[in-house]
Amino acid sequence: MKGAVLIHAMTPSTLQHTLAQGRFAVTVELNPPKGTDVSELLETAKSLSGHVHGINVPDNAAAVMRASPVAVARLLYEQGHDPVLQLTCRDRNRLGLQSDLLGAHVLGIRNVLCLTGDSPGAGDHKDAKPVFDLDTVQLMHAVSELNQGRDLAGNALEGRTAFFIGGAAAPGAEPAELLHKKFEAKVNAGANFFQTQPVFSAKVIQPFMEAVGPYSRKVLAGVLVLRSVKMAEYVNEHVPGIDVPDEILQELRNAGDTHVSEAGLEIAVRTIRAVRPFCDGVHLMAGRLAHRLPEIIRKAELN
Repeated sequence: MKGAVLIHAMTPSTLQHTLAQGRFAVTVELNPPKGTDVSELLETAKSLSGHVHGINVPDNAAAVMRASPVAVARLLYEQGHDPVLQLTCRDRNRLGLQSDLLGAHVLGIRNVLCLTGDSPGAGDHKDAKPVFDLDTVQLMHAVSELNQGRDLAGNALEGRTAFFIGGAAAPGAEPAELLHKKFEAKVNAGANFFQTQPVFSAKVIQPFMEAVGPYSRKVLAGVLVLRSVKMAEYVNEHVPGIDVPDEILQELRNAGDTHVSEAGLEIAVRTIRAVRPFCDGVHLMAGRLAHRLPEIIRKAELN
């Protein structure tokens, strides 16, 4: 019984409570390993203790096979973190998705970010068959149903879930009308908060926040740490809805190969300061530079 109490306990410093109290929230992203060695991830997570309100755990991001996000989220929970489980529609049908959600809840996970998922053709198992039994809005609806104590077939659950439901948004996407319709559909399906794709200036996030303000949902602006010119150019060419401005590309080029990652960190800090007045929090994506997240948080004076 003692273990069960620990698993189901809700700490007062969760992402949901932080946002509900009107405090500026900070979340980061830590990718599961491609293997079983979680030592580096856990060491990075340990360095973030007391500095973040949630840690996102991607679900085979970019269609690259990695360790289960549910398992990694549980390890972060045991460290005292509040995990944000990312769940995609790509790899599971509605049976598998609901089952994983129930399992995650049993393990103490309370935040879920519902995503479509990249096509298998973009990853390292190009012959994998995509599922997409549900789309993102339908997945959010499924989570909402579980929170109400029933599954998608209308069957009663023996214990309901209490998930804080998140969705993704792309402030720079066009046309803006379609973007707002998607946002509204996710709100209607049960989305409580949003994390955006990377933005690089207030010029992008400010009008977006004004447009979605009537929906009264908390929005965390995505901030991507650029580690190289090549990475920035790839994002511009291959990731819809993200625009790395020419002046930032030039700044990275001017830094040169030996200092480009330092320039990327400074750009991230500058971006955080620029967008902070307009959003409810920031979501930091540092990839291979995840070990520098504490430094970014400190320089940006986030806590």
